[in-house]
Amino acid sequence: MESNGLMEKVRLSQEILEEALNRFGGAMAVAWTGGKDSTTVLHLLREIGGGRVPIPVLNIDTSVKFPEIYAFRDRLAREWDLDLIIARNEEALRTIRIAADQEECCTLLKTEVIARSIQEHGWQALITGMRWDEQPDRRQEEYFAPRSRPEHLRVHPILHFTELDIWQYQKTYGVPFCSLYRQGYRSLGCAPCTQRGIPGGAERAGRNPKKEEIMKRLRAMGYF
Repeated sequence: MESNGLMEKVRLSQEILEEALNRFGGAMAVAWTGGKDSTTVLHLLREIGGGRVPIPVLNIDTSVKFPEIYAFRDRLAREWDLDLIIARNEEALRTIRIAADQEECCTLLKTEVIARSIQEHGWQALITGMRWDEQPDRRQEEYFAPRSRPEHLRVHPILHFTELDIWQYQKTYGVPFCSLYRQGYRSLGCAPCTQRGIPGGAERAGRNPKKEEIMKRLRAMGYF
């Protein structure tokens, strides 16, 4: 059963998404990693859309995600009839040494791909599944945040959700999730830079510490 606290958070998220849809309509996409947070956002959009996600769904493919993430992405895309756009930096993948330099790797395989996708499709806004409590450099984020490189608006409808809220929401509404979470992972990234969670540790404790250290710079360049 949905608690009053979760109900209020869900209502706020729905209001943010409805405002974004009213402002931008089809000139907007939602970023989906295959993780629990962005899948929750997909489900919220699907509920608002009467059973179908009403905007394009952008998936950034670094080529080194876990096989379980790819399998989950492809299955849910079929089951939910998503307008899925899979974007990759093929040029960089031919030359880069994956995970040798985390900043270079994330910049080329994620940040540049996000920017290029926004430009190519003419999107004026991009929805993400960021949360305040997940990472220190995200705690000052706002629900509607202007970005440059290129100019667009980032929409963050679940900033106020906690990790526990996410799982409560998924359980309440029967939202599917990647099987890696049953194997001890709490935060999903690329396979070379992600490990299982640490008992009693932070949610992103399984992420590569070097990447966590440069998160502020990555976000300034357009990363989530």
